[in-house]
Amino acid sequence: MTANQNLFLRNLWYYALPGGRLKPGAMVAKTLLGEPVLLARSKTGEVFALRDICPHRAVPLTCGRFDGDEVECCYHGWRFDSTGRCTAIPSLVEGQDLDLSRFRVKQYPVREVQGNIWIYMAADNASQPNMDIPLVPYFGGDRSYQLVETVHFPCYVDHAVVGLMDPAHGPFVHRAWWWRSGGKTLFEKAKSFEPLPYGFAMSKHTLLKKSHGYRLLGGGMPEVEIAFHLPSVRIEYITTGQHTVCNLTAVTPISETETEVNSTFYWTLPWLTLAKPILRPLVRAFINQDQALVAKQQEGLKHNPKLLLIKDADTQALWYYQLKTEFARAVAENRPFINPIKKQVLRWRS
Repeated sequence: MTANQNLFLRNLWYYALPGGRLKPGAMVAKTLLGEPVLLARSKTGEVFALRDICPHRAVPLTCGRFDGDEVECCYHGWRFDSTGRCTAIPSLVEGQDLDLSRFRVKQYPVREVQGNIWIYMAADNASQPNMDIPLVPYFGGDRSYQLVETVHFPCYVDHAVVGLMDPAHGPFVHRAWWWRSGGKTLFEKAKSFEPLPYGFAMSKHTLLKKSHGYRLLGGGMPEVEIAFHLPSVRIEYITTGQHTVCNLTAVTPISETETEVNSTFYWTLPWLTLAKPILRPLVRAFINQDQALVAKQQEGLKHNPKLLLIKDADTQALWYYQLKTEFARAVAENRPFINPIKKQVLRWRS
């Protein structure tokens, strides 16, 4: 099995930035799917996104100034509003009538949901969003995350996605004194999966054993559900009825060789908020273990080998490639997406 090389899916919402990192009156330069993007928040709190290139002489607009309303290019002072419309060209003199509406910067649809900023990356035909942004369950749309960690992976997006959804790598990759310090003890797993509108989910199930970590949640036996949504969003929630912890991990392609992983956490336990100074380095260490493994993988991928994906442990990876292929075909053929995933039970040891 080989990856869909160099295929960045379009007409989808991608995770752009944790909302807390974009202050009012500030702008940030990002590269998303190989495109230069300016993300900014107005003085009144609204977020907008523009192509980070001035149409006059191609200088990045983020090299200029932002007054909280309009962006000014640092080269000749051309100004653009939040819709990308040119509002001023300082070099013009009286009598030099020029229709400024001829000059625009590409605008991207953006939304801020649950503290996260999402951007819609359309195909060249500039379709409008017709799908929902993945939401973390149990938390309202205005609820923000309590913790977020951002890590860059030195790989193409497919390898980051497949690595993070892999159910069998845990005992071998995530070993530490605070997680798995012993030997490679493996247990048989059997989980039910079902299709979602643009992905699939490990059906909600009750854990048979309540580990030390889950006991801290209080209440009864924990229930767990894990969902995957195109293009590259994994949402996991654990609830005992008394308390809930949710994690949203979004994988955003930067270029063909670099990917950004944002892992956000939501919880209802007050003590976890107090423990953030301890929790944050543990979360980063956990994600860094995946990052280090993916970096090692790049050495083998240089030789363009055929990847071997087996059932049932690798079925979710196979589903990811199938979903990606079907979505790309649906867009190209201008037809509805048909989810190829069927309800079934997967078994593996981990």
